Amino acid sequence: MYNANIRCSVNNCHYWDKGNYCKAEKIMVTSDRVGDTTDHTFNALQANEFPSTPAGSCLETCCKTFIARDADARSDGIKLT
Repeated sequence: MYNANIRCSVNNCHYWDKGNYCKAEKIMVTSDRVGDTTDHTFNALQANEFPSTPAGSCLETCCKTFIARDADARSDGIKLT
């Protein structure tokens, strides 16, 4: 069962499900500025280790939980709900 409050339209993400639901147990959203400067493995599991990251609009944010559905190996440690 997934959190019906988390929606995502990126249908090539490993966590995407029909109806634009996100099946990730945890997600990490940050500012583009931080997303552009952190390692691709930075995700929801490290969220407590990172400072707040303000953004001016939704256009300045990114989901760090994304992982391609067809990725050979998942190393993000996020579980499906």
